[in-house]
Amino acid sequence: MQRVRPVRRARRAGFTLLELLIVLAIIGVIAAMVVPRLLGQQKQANIKATRASIHGLEQALKLYAVDHDASFPSGNQEALQELIAPTDRNGKAMEPYLEKLPLDAWGEPFYYEYPNSKSSVDKPAIWSSGPDRKNDNGSGDDINNWDDLDA
Repeated sequence: MQRVRPVRRARRAGFTLLELLIVLAIIGVIAAMVVPRLLGQQKQANIKATRASIHGLEQALKLYAVDHDASFPSGNQEALQELIAPTDRNGKAMEPYLEKLPLDAWGEPFYYEYPNSKSSVDKPAIWSSGPDRKNDNGSGDDINNWDDLDA
C-alpha cells in the first residue's frame, strides 16, 4: 500500500496586489499633507534669501559711500555697475566692492534708485520683483529695503 502524502502548497514570498495598493494609498495621503507645507516653506526661504541679498548689496553700497564722500551712486540699476568697476575722484580704478551684481532668489536682477523717492530715509531704494517676477515698483509682492524702516 502506498502512502498518500499530503499536498503542500508552495508558499509565495512577496506582497499581494491589495497590500501594494494599500501602501501606495498611505504614501499618497502622507504626500498630500506634506507637499503643500514644503512648497510654502520654499517660498518663505526664497523671500529670506532675497532679503539677505538686499542687505549684502546695501553693505557694499555703504562701503562705496565711505570711499566717495558719503555719496551713493546716483541713478537706477545701471548705477550699480559702480560697485563692480569703481573709480576714485581722479578717475583712477579702485578695487571692486562686488565681483558681480547679485540676483534675487528667482534669478532676477535687483532694482535700484538713488536719490530714494520711495521712503523718507536717506539711503538707496533696493527692491526685487518678488515671487511673481513682475516689477510693482517696490509694492505688491515686491521685496524691498524700506518697508520695515517706515513702519
